[in-house]
Amino acid sequence: MMSQRRGIHLDQSELLCKKGCGFYGNTAWQGLCSKCWREENQREKQKQIQEDWALAERLQREEEEAYASRQQKTQSQPSITPFSKFEERKTKEKSSKVNTVTKFFIPSTKTPPKKGIKKQEKKKKFPNSRQSSSIGHNDIATREFIDFLKPLKSGREIFKQCRAFTETMVYKRDIGADELSECVQDFYQNLSERLQTQFKGSSDQVECIMDEVEKYIMTRLYKEAFCPETTDDEKKDLAIQKRIRALHWVTIEMLCVPVDEEIPEVSDSVVKAITDVIEMDSKRVPKNKLACITRCSKHIFNAIKVSKKEAASADDFLPTLIYIVLKANPPRLHSNIQYITRFCNPSRLMTGEDGYYFTNLCCAVAFIEKLDGQSLNLSSEEFELYMSGQASPNWPLTSGATSSSSNSALSQVHKRLDLLTGLGERQERVIEKARQLESDLIDWTDEVEQKVQSVLESFPPDMQNPPAPTASGTAAASSAIDSDNVENELLPPPLQPQVFAG
Repeated sequence: MMSQRRGIHLDQSELLCKKGCGFYGNTAWQGLCSKCWREENQREKQKQIQEDWALAERLQREEEEAYASRQQKTQSQPSITPFSKFEERKTKEKSSKVNTVTKFFIPSTKTPPKKGIKKQEKKKKFPNSRQSSSIGHNDIATREFIDFLKPLKSGREIFKQCRAFTETMVYKRDIGADELSECVQDFYQNLSERLQTQFKGSSDQVECIMDEVEKYIMTRLYKEAFCPETTDDEKKDLAIQKRIRALHWVTIEMLCVPVDEEIPEVSDSVVKAITDVIEMDSKRVPKNKLACITRCSKHIFNAIKVSKKEAASADDFLPTLIYIVLKANPPRLHSNIQYITRFCNPSRLMTGEDGYYFTNLCCAVAFIEKLDGQSLNLSSEEFELYMSGQASPNWPLTSGATSSSSNSALSQVHKRLDLLTGLGERQERVIEKARQLESDLIDWTDEVEQKVQSVLESFPPDMQNPPAPTASGTAAASSAIDSDNVENELLPPPLQPQVFAG
């Protein structure tokens, strides 16, 4: 007898940043919010730069000491270069090494200007959205962004900055995903600060503008930013997809999900939630992907509310979200989460319902990756049997009409499984007989060829070729044919039967 099932509980404090700043954390940022993560990352980079500078200075001192020792050994010999030139060369080498170290650890912000940009700016300060001939995502996003900025006084300046940033990123395709994320996040922060201070926009107006900026930039950088080749996102996508497929046997009762799918409204909400989380992969903008997660979560809350006939709690939401993810198995789940984490407007992930639902989705994926028998109140032996497909759990039955319908459904499932098993065996037999027939045909063909060859070899060559007719024989045959023709001409025609009328 198994012990009483325990639900999946998650303290709300675990969703917050570990630094205690009050914002939502993220597993991709080691439980920190985007602000604390960037500060921590910058601190580590500064520390690394200082260590590298110390190493470079130590190597410089060692080289100077070695050079000085070599000079002391050669004091007896005539000097090749004057002391002033020696000092000049030493200073030049030191400055070149310092510049080399600086260039190595500080990313360059200079990019070659794109040809034709200055000419286009002189020709027309603000581009016309109707000039675009292609109908791709980039052109549509550009037209919509221009139409949005036209009523704003600072719209032309904002568009020039965003366009210059996207063109700059074109020359940085070889950088890693984290560096690209840093560039995008720095641009978000700098532009947001300028909108608040220089352009003096309200918080709501700044947030609206930043949403459009994110839409424009990430639509143009989608191919470079989503699942880049420099990361292992694709590998992790396949691993999570395989993991979810192996967990197809997990039931509602195992996760303690308070949802009754027998209710039509609940079943409809579950289907909509699954559709929304799958639709997330088709979006290009991080905000739109977050909107899919938010809609999915709201459908989950509605399903719980209808099932329990009361408001849903956080302890009910997370198990249901895990169940929805297991049923949906969304495509490229890890890549979508990483894409949102790296390139979404940080203020949207740190606060609000979008940040809350996204943090819960990250927790659900982490739970699925670490799911074991203890989490489902199963023994390790049962869990391994279910995962390997050697056994399936006993589906619990309810009472009344639901029990009879469940019994009939299970019986139909078993019948179809038996039918599939029989069809598989028949297919194997047919394939085996086809292979045997192919082998027999090959043997028969070889046997016929051998018999024909033996017959050809049994007859001598002179019997195979009949003797050619002689001249006298040919003349006699022709005379016989001519006599037959003459005889036929001399004979009267055959009598025809006459028909008498009336």
